[in-house]
Amino acid sequence: MKPSLTLSLQFADKRHRDLLPRHKVARWIRAALDTDGEITVRIVDADEGQTLNREFREKDYATNVLTFDYTQEPVVMADLVLCAPVIEKEAKEQGKSLDAYYAHMLVHGTLHAQGWDHLNDADAEAMEAQERAVMADLGFADPYA
Repeated sequence: MKPSLTLSLQFADKRHRDLLPRHKVARWIRAALDTDGEITVRIVDADEGQTLNREFREKDYATNVLTFDYTQEPVVMADLVLCAPVIEKEAKEQGKSLDAYYAHMLVHGTLHAQGWDHLNDADAEAMEAQERAVMADLGFADPYA
């Protein structure tokens, strides 16, 4: 049985709104959840993405996904912030569809919300293996191929 998910989906940057209907975003997140979750997904522009990354990570650039995790048990509570222009640029550079890249970044962020990380080689290998498995279950190609 898949975990339950309470999802808030916000579009500060509306450029990919049609590509990201609630049912699709929920399916991708649920696939990566090991327990019930309350997750907000916010799609932002480059200015908001850069501001958040600077304020919370002290990195002065917009990044693809930021995960703000609040609790992991008994319910995963987190905000996932995806920067639409960065997602679009990276998908194009990597020759991936926007659909596949958004799915990967939502899976990636959801794993972070549950405590997965990639700060060292061993953790990165484990997290990437989990991402590959979830993406395969969703019918997507290996995101690291």
